[in-house]
Amino acid sequence: MAQKPSIPKGTRDFSPAEMVRRNYIFDTIKGVFQLYGFMPIETPAMENLDTLLGKYGEEGDKLLFKILNSGDFLSKADNALLNAGDSIKVTNQISEKGLRYDLTVPFARFVVQHQNEITFPFKRYQIQPVWRADRPQKGRYREFFQCDVDVVGSDSLLNEVELIQIVDEVYRQLNIGVVIKLNNRKVLAGIAEIIGEADRIVDITVAIDKLEKIGVDKVNAELSERGLSAAAIERLQPILALSGNNTEKLAALSALLKSSEVGTKGVEELLTVLRITDGLNLSTQVELDLTLARGLNYYTGAIFEVKALDVEIGSITGGGRYDDLTGIFGMKGVSGVGISFGADRIFDVMNQLELYPVDVTAATQLLFVNFGDTEVAHCLKLVSNLRQKGIRTEIYPDPAKMKKQMAYADKKGIGFVAMVGEDEMSKGLITLKNMQTGEQTTLNLEGVVNALKA
Repeated sequence: MAQKPSIPKGTRDFSPAEMVRRNYIFDTIKGVFQLYGFMPIETPAMENLDTLLGKYGEEGDKLLFKILNSGDFLSKADNALLNAGDSIKVTNQISEKGLRYDLTVPFARFVVQHQNEITFPFKRYQIQPVWRADRPQKGRYREFFQCDVDVVGSDSLLNEVELIQIVDEVYRQLNIGVVIKLNNRKVLAGIAEIIGEADRIVDITVAIDKLEKIGVDKVNAELSERGLSAAAIERLQPILALSGNNTEKLAALSALLKSSEVGTKGVEELLTVLRITDGLNLSTQVELDLTLARGLNYYTGAIFEVKALDVEIGSITGGGRYDDLTGIFGMKGVSGVGISFGADRIFDVMNQLELYPVDVTAATQLLFVNFGDTEVAHCLKLVSNLRQKGIRTEIYPDPAKMKKQMAYADKKGIGFVAMVGEDEMSKGLITLKNMQTGEQTTLNLEGVVNALKA
């Protein structure tokens, strides 16, 4: 019996029509990146596990896809661990590589490894797939594309401002209504300090990052489970409940964190970024969100998250500043900041809201009907000429019945069909049929070009 074909849960096939739409998203994002002077790189799908482990926090490490060593991978495994069923320790013995979890850590590795070949500040973009061993659900996949843009080698907050401008421009061009949520890891560190739990910053941020999803009561319960004292949790409540506009929140926060040097520094950075962006007439609202934590260990300054306004889905863009990431690989004192656009979630949002331009959905603009060898020989020259003029053109490969050729054009969403028989050949003309209206006109080659470009 033939095997029934399938793909792993959390992955997707994309048809030609879907890929045309996805490429529209990729091209739009790439075009904005290039406008701001960023250059492309690529890194391998797999990295050494020691490059990836410990960079994403405890929960992130659990979601890494590990790759079994080649050959007899069990030969180096400890039999006692195998018999004890200690899967974590056994995995470390039989797997030395893993699929990348994101593009930021591989980028940091790239910067350190190629530091003598690149110019700082180094502005790069990267559009590649990543993998996470997550539970598949709506808007959450095990394989998905990220579109990352980062700058390393500069402490300037103008980089944060520029990233906000990039977000604003990308979603303006894609016609998606969004809100940019902004916070600062130094503020979160200051909060941990003033509630008396400075060494529990990771526990606090992992918990409060879930506030929007699970609510304050469950966040408090998780904080308690993670070992925070009842007094510390109580002191945290006024901060979680802060409301008002950005100016009001920052004023209240400044007063609350005045005894914390790191917290005060974080407030000052937020004030600077918001002051500059307020003068840029952005289309997108920038909202200070003190519960935004993005539970990744490498963030040290600004934190960004972008939410779609008209679709219920998780964040579609996120990122932040990471002053210490390259230090993990032996390169100290190099600050970086970046954001990542989740192409798959953007794709889902645009499909749901039907935001694609009409001309994006059809790859071919013009189909030449195949009437036979003589006509095909004549039409191939016309097809070549049209392609040189930028018209996406194809010719039906077989002299099939007209009904079949027209059905092919209709199913592919091709807007126009060209018919060249003996009469048209003798006069140097082309009969052009509009597949939407059914209207037919006879034109010369230049007239066909003008009609399609119009």
